[in-house]
Amino acid sequence: MAAFRFVVLAACCGWGAWAAAMPSIEQWTTTNGARVLFVAAPEIPMLDVRVVFAAGSARDGDHPGIAELTSALLEEGTRELPAHEFDAALEATGAQIGASSLRDMAWLSLRTLSAPTQRASALGLFAQLLHSPRFVAADFERQRQRQLSGLRQEKESPGILARQAFLVALYGEHPYGRPSAGTLESVAALTLPELETFYAQYYVAHNATIALVGAVTREEAQAIAELLSTALAAGVAAPPLPPVTAVPKPREVHVEFDATQTHLLVGQIGIARDDPDYFPLLLGNHVLGGNGVVSLLFQEIRERRGLSYSVESHFEAMTLPGPFVASLQTRGAQLDEASALLRAQIAKFVEHGPTAAALEEARRNLIGGFPLRIDNNAKILENIAAIGFFHLPPDYLDRQVERLEAVTLEQVRAALRRHLQPSAMTVVSVGRTPPAAAAP
Repeated sequence: MAAFRFVVLAACCGWGAWAAAMPSIEQWTTTNGARVLFVAAPEIPMLDVRVVFAAGSARDGDHPGIAELTSALLEEGTRELPAHEFDAALEATGAQIGASSLRDMAWLSLRTLSAPTQRASALGLFAQLLHSPRFVAADFERQRQRQLSGLRQEKESPGILARQAFLVALYGEHPYGRPSAGTLESVAALTLPELETFYAQYYVAHNATIALVGAVTREEAQAIAELLSTALAAGVAAPPLPPVTAVPKPREVHVEFDATQTHLLVGQIGIARDDPDYFPLLLGNHVLGGNGVVSLLFQEIRERRGLSYSVESHFEAMTLPGPFVASLQTRGAQLDEASALLRAQIAKFVEHGPTAAALEEARRNLIGGFPLRIDNNAKILENIAAIGFFHLPPDYLDRQVERLEAVTLEQVRAALRRHLQPSAMTVVSVGRTPPAAAAP
């Protein structure tokens, strides 16, 4: 892969030479209004494309679950070619197409050989899918029933129930608080015209970011981006989401569920992806609960107390402030002890921050692992798509190591105090009510 060269340079020549060999990101806007990010990777004859839209579940509005259902239906072929014919035509090119969605975004992706003949056929099919997806009643109903089946299965998963209850407790009626897949009632009520309206509103050029990585020239990349962009209506960018308001006081929510293990989530609203404290908090959380078995939470809760098999924490930085969450699973009888210890460790960490030695270990770990996060074209594609979608600086990859190196201990401590309020954490548990708590 193209990025393999970067890893070798990092190992042999040091970070200065590695930084000089970072992939160069070129950016422009198509005539139809789509933003484009391109990295030339001539080492292997492949082309990876991702078209990202601000069309995740946060855009569901009055139709919870519609974004996920729309994404699923995009794998049913086009108006000209039903799924079996579309798949056969795609297989003949050797290419792969996929679609998916998250809370903020939805995307379609293509991986194809970069030689002009092979890529032309694959790109033609991809553009056809963007231009005229096959939204027909039979396919719609099949995908809707699949989504309903998944929602029924989620009711049997304490981990998913805990996650959903946690987001509702944090965000309430805000779009981030709604289940991404909707509810049994909302999905059952969806109609095909509503889905067509959703696609027409959000899958448009002015709401799109096109990321390309592969063995093509800048001129070829421009032509590809124009082909894909003009397959879409120009449209308008999605409007801003409503602002997120932090929960002003602590909340505790328990969901009864018959299971031997209780799932516990502790956290609050955190930061957006473009927050200037992103790197200090990334380093701080790496010490707290983001570095597996050597993190502070793992050592205190698992190794020293044996209260949980695993424990972790992370910031989910999204378009708007996403959640900070620390989570573990424990026996119901140990829930109160585990919850008190988890909250106490977070509070202590926010008050004192990491030690200088722990911060340096986290810094070296994150910097040392960074080349592995861009060591193939698919990973580079994911990174540059995120840069475009979240409007991050164009030198974001170039300067990521530099930014990690520049973070000071005091900046980490200040960022933790600024963004985390241990006395106002939301606590959600899903499992059997502990006997003492269940007594009248």
